[in-house]
Amino acid sequence: MSSPGISFSFIPNNLRRPQIATEYNSDQAVNTLPTLGNKMLILGQRTSSGIANDSTSQQIFSSADANLYAGNGSVMALTAKAALNANPNLSLSIVTVSDAVASADATGSFAFDGDSTTAGNIDLWVGNVNFNVAVTALDSSSTIATNVQTAIAAKEHLLPITSSVAAGTVTVVARNKGTLGNNIPLSTKQNGMSTAGVTITTTQPTGGSGDPDITDALLGVFPGDFNIIVSTLNDSTNLGLLKTHINSISGPTEGRPCIGVFGNTVNDTGTIQALCGTTLNSERLTCGFLPYVKTTEHGHSLDYEVAGAYAAVIASESDPARPLNTLPLIGIAPSSIEYRMTKTQQESLLINGVTPLVPGVGELVRIVRAISTYTTNDADIDDIAYLDITTIRTLDYVRDAVETRQGLRFPRSKLSTRTPNQVRAQVIDVLLQLESLEIVERVQQNLAGVICERDSQDPNRLNCLIPCDIVNGLMILANRIDLYL
Repeated sequence: MSSPGISFSFIPNNLRRPQIATEYNSDQAVNTLPTLGNKMLILGQRTSSGIANDSTSQQIFSSADANLYAGNGSVMALTAKAALNANPNLSLSIVTVSDAVASADATGSFAFDGDSTTAGNIDLWVGNVNFNVAVTALDSSSTIATNVQTAIAAKEHLLPITSSVAAGTVTVVARNKGTLGNNIPLSTKQNGMSTAGVTITTTQPTGGSGDPDITDALLGVFPGDFNIIVSTLNDSTNLGLLKTHINSISGPTEGRPCIGVFGNTVNDTGTIQALCGTTLNSERLTCGFLPYVKTTEHGHSLDYEVAGAYAAVIASESDPARPLNTLPLIGIAPSSIEYRMTKTQQESLLINGVTPLVPGVGELVRIVRAISTYTTNDADIDDIAYLDITTIRTLDYVRDAVETRQGLRFPRSKLSTRTPNQVRAQVIDVLLQLESLEIVERVQQNLAGVICERDSQDPNRLNCLIPCDIVNGLMILANRIDLYL
């Protein structure tokens, strides 16, 4: 190159024929920040009727797509439906997993005994789906059971179970084998005395065992670029695999940071706190917890439905630093009033790496505070550095903004004495733009800390130190009211 101030990518400097040559250069064209990526992926079990290939990602746009690829009523299909209900504009892909070979399905039942003495009706719930079955005077238990099974069969495409009837008992079997089937709640309500003479015995599903392993699914999507990954399987083994996968792809060399999301609805705060804050303890994992008691006369959402909705709400926020407090999970059933978490229970969960989900205004389930499962550092000392899930999401966005600008400005640059200052200027410009959006702050005060220097061992490497004072969420307003008489 013979021009010290101008470099050309396509016009050679050894031309001899008289001519006018012009090339276009877009290296300086873009000065704005990139948009926040919110591509979401769900890992979940399918049924044999789904046409998807396991361990291969498939973008979907509707619940009908999820049913097609994963099968009606499958864990995957119901999770995708919950996610799209909570965020219809979601950019969503799925990766299906088949049931484990050595596994068993959960089985439960509604058993009816006696003849009705008057006309009335019975409410039943499978998960969060309600059935209202009419009962006429002198209906036998066998007739009532048959009518219940008919009602369930009409909605089976919406359900995680299949049903059959015999001798006054409706038996339900989980569509997917494994432990998730044990958490499918069954409940009933006889309206007043209208079904006098009829006794209903509800047996919650049990016997589900043998969960699949998500190793192959994670390997299949390792090259993918997803910002949020939902695991419908919420056992410690699979969540440990998810944690390892996310740490791998989020590292400096792979450079595709994301977070993992899962849900839990089992009313056992001690177990979920130990799983999140101790076993997992990760700044890139977050658990939405909405406890139910299965025996209540009320519809309940499922673990994976809660996970899908919670993740979809996270994906709905375009500002990575903005708190998610109070945002609703549309379509998720609230817990019964008598079993809702107290504020003391919520505080305990937040101390132990669990995100509480509670019914709020309009009986909509809402996020109390979206936190990560990170509670202690490597020295096992309590650490709030990555308490809120917005912290790592904000750092990821700053990282993306800086790397995008560097990639645009210096795609084929030389490393001369002028280069460090040029790179530093671009980094500072990005930080100032981020500050204007209230994503970072105190940029001017931290300018001296922005360092771009040549590596002392690698002559082709430039090292950058970028101080990042992220904007925190306003979580607590504390007032003191002074009384004057």
